[in-house]
Amino acid sequence: MTRVFSGIKPTGHLTLGNYLGAMRRWAAVDQHRADALFCVVDLHALTVDHDPARVRRLSRQAATLLLAAGVDPELCTVFVQSHVDEHARLSYVLECVATDGEMRRMIQYKEKAARERRRGGSVRLSLLTYPVLMAADILAYGTDEVPVGDDQAPHVELTRDLAVRFNQRYGHTFVVPRATHPAVAARVMNLQDPLSKMGKSDDVGPGIVYLLDEPDVVRKKVMRAVTDSGRDVVYDREERPGVANLLEILAACSGGDPKTLGDAYESYGTLKKDTAEAVVEVLRPLRERHKELCADPGYVEGVLRDGTERARAMARPVVDAAYRAIGLLPASGGGAGR
Repeated sequence: MTRVFSGIKPTGHLTLGNYLGAMRRWAAVDQHRADALFCVVDLHALTVDHDPARVRRLSRQAATLLLAAGVDPELCTVFVQSHVDEHARLSYVLECVATDGEMRRMIQYKEKAARERRRGGSVRLSLLTYPVLMAADILAYGTDEVPVGDDQAPHVELTRDLAVRFNQRYGHTFVVPRATHPAVAARVMNLQDPLSKMGKSDDVGPGIVYLLDEPDVVRKKVMRAVTDSGRDVVYDREERPGVANLLEILAACSGGDPKTLGDAYESYGTLKKDTAEAVVEVLRPLRERHKELCADPGYVEGVLRDGTERARAMARPVVDAAYRAIGLLPASGGGAGR
């Protein structure tokens, strides 16, 4: 059976982009067709300045929202990254295979490091090396497919390169994964800046729809969305990015085609109104289920505990094999590196 792995980072409140671009597909498609693992990748949240208590709160919230979105622990494995030691164990081994040049070419590091240098500061070393940890997240489970948005595709390519390189140098150890992309709304853009992704790390802003926003807040944000010059409703990502973003969101919520939907509208106002209502209705069951789960925290804790045990049982043999292959002496009476 195909194995799928994907993770979500608790660096901010989850957004409509997270849901339409990833979470909904995980629940509707991936957990039914594959042996799927969905992980709250909390170690990745430590690469930037953070409030420890907030990371813990957001990690729990992210796990709860995954379940509220329809991810079913009876069908897949849901867990928190830091609860499974094999992620960190494998990350260092892969750092011994990766190169400095590869890390410094990754776009997130280049952009953030340059921004910090302009401010007279410096980024954390973990920001440089976290793509290797991401590769460890994937390779530890013998993953075949990684469902990602367009912006994360380079990380999967790096993972593939590291897997191939390790296998060639030390013997076949890892499955070489491939990235998969949802057909519509793979990248939902900011409603106030349609050239930028709707990112959860932005924290505040009228251009970001959060999954737990009240319906009236959602409507207000969508109705205030930036459009484009001209009055015609035309789907054109290059020339009309604001309208294209609204049409893609509406299409993702309603199951339509962005271009066909654009032909049906004569005004921006009507498009915004219909898009706002479509978003409210898509998020309604998720918000209701989230409220139910928050009233039963023991259930969420149990899901994560069970998920940790299953994930560890899958990852440990792979990581132990990698330790042996690269030349580490097995600990007597236990796994490699213990």
